[in-house]
Amino acid sequence: MIDYQPLWDTMKKKGISQYFLLKSGIDHKTLDSLKKNKNITLLTVENLCDILDCTPNDIVMFK
Repeated sequence: MIDYQPLWDTMKKKGISQYFLLKSGIDHKTLDSLKKNKNITLLTVENLCDILDCTPNDIVMFK
């Protein structure tokens, strides 16, 4: 199962809000998918890594 809890932890640690993600090009639908632990594309993971200056391990975890 995919879990995006590391994303929320990384955002909190770096002081980045959901609003900042929206302003950085992550759309509402993708943000909703992240909240519901639904699938996102690898391109989105790459974009999140660029925005947050982190690695995929800081965004997603597989249970």
